[in-house]
Amino acid sequence: MSRKVAASTTKIDRRVRRTRDALGDALLALTQERRFETITVQHVLDRAGIGRSTFYAHYRGKDDLFLSDLEDFFEGMSTLLLRRREASNRVAPVRELFAHVAEMRQLRAALIAADKLRDFLELGQGYFARAIEQRLAEMSPSRTIAPQQRTAMANAFAGALLSLMSWWVDHGAPASPEEMDDLYHQMVWSGVAPRSASAPCADEKKRDSLPLR
Repeated sequence: MSRKVAASTTKIDRRVRRTRDALGDALLALTQERRFETITVQHVLDRAGIGRSTFYAHYRGKDDLFLSDLEDFFEGMSTLLLRRREASNRVAPVRELFAHVAEMRQLRAALIAADKLRDFLELGQGYFARAIEQRLAEMSPSRTIAPQQRTAMANAFAGALLSLMSWWVDHGAPASPEEMDDLYHQMVWSGVAPRSASAPCADEKKRDSLPLR
């Protein structure tokens, strides 16, 4: 690819990104002002200052925009530590996630009102599970865990993360994001920590002999 073509493609990509961000920001702002089902595409267009033909070049409708915006958020947040190549024992950016959620409490209320909170949590669990699994695979304390077990643990840890986040918001954020980060990772590493050198009991031997499916 020539430099001229590459530069042109970069400009187009940036323009697309700006358009998508403007539409996503507009919908986010609107969900905090009115019920989701009452928001129309025209409301979004008016708020974003973008034409209808441009909107439909990117999305099929309001729900498609909503889902795409959530996917962008979870993709960016879940992979934050991987992209930073952070040298820590953290498997998820709990501190950053909770700090962001604290600023967007109205959004959660809007998601509940729109009956979309479950979709939000399920989507988030998938993204965080994949990122956590990758972090575990890179960290020495968990490298000896079998791949299937690591996948199962990552899904459990992702579910625990979102459950902890919901509890934290519902209880008025009783601890700081940093404290919740510490608590979460204490739970994670207590589950990942190597088993003691003492011989396992009979029930443990039986359990360990069962394949994880």
